[in-house]
Amino acid sequence: MIDWGFSMFKISEFSRLSRVSLKTLRFYDQIGILKPADIDKETGYRFYAAEQLITLNRILMYKDLGFTLQQIQQLLHEEMSTEQLQGIFRQKERETKQLLEEEQARLNRIKERLLLIEQKGYVEQEVVFKQVEAQKVVSFRAEGTVEEIPMLFDRLAHYGGKQQRGMLSPIVLWKESERGETVFELEIGYVLKQDIPLPSDRLEIRMLPEESMMATLVQRVEPFVPSTACIDLAVWIERNQYRIKKDQPGRETYLQSPDGGDMYVEVQIPIESP
Repeated sequence: MIDWGFSMFKISEFSRLSRVSLKTLRFYDQIGILKPADIDKETGYRFYAAEQLITLNRILMYKDLGFTLQQIQQLLHEEMSTEQLQGIFRQKERETKQLLEEEQARLNRIKERLLLIEQKGYVEQEVVFKQVEAQKVVSFRAEGTVEEIPMLFDRLAHYGGKQQRGMLSPIVLWKESERGETVFELEIGYVLKQDIPLPSDRLEIRMLPEESMMATLVQRVEPFVPSTACIDLAVWIERNQYRIKKDQPGRETYLQSPDGGDMYVEVQIPIESP
């Protein structure tokens, strides 16, 4: 072993000085991020130089800033220009801001749940963000009120005839109408699981576009009781300061439980971040 005098420390001493555990120091040695200055060939003891405390402190500082060990290794062992270092730190700044925004949104949702629990003693709704893939639908367009939707589905069943075997879940698209607050521009249809011949000239087959960010809410459909899911979701969106996408229709997809019992509606409203 090289004689380093008093500037060398055994790994146990270096651990006490740095307040970094033996396990962590051995791991840093293993991955090559901080290797001992010397290893005694006879005993296998690791020895660290005093100036390695500076390197270790830099590692701890980078970890505190959120850099991964792989990134820290790059920062320690590569010669970088000032511009390169600035670029790395600016990228980390952007990533941290994004994380803060996501955590703030999560905090807002937690507050919303707490408010519901305080008001009602339980969590009544679960709003979930989803990316909805493009879907092929067969449908027809009409204007009407929410109360008229069941009648419009009866009309869809009449138009569809025997082709209904190729259809999946019922779907409703809606936008506000200029005729009044209770009247909507509706599109009544079914999601298709396979291509089918167009069963009626009153229907059309088209692709609904993919939506990258949908606020969704699922509620059980109670017989003879109007669903409040759409209103509940719109209130949640407004309260949490999201923006509903303009000129993009909201969607309702109806799903039946596997045993053929309860029916559920999932309301989907395309939104943008606040």
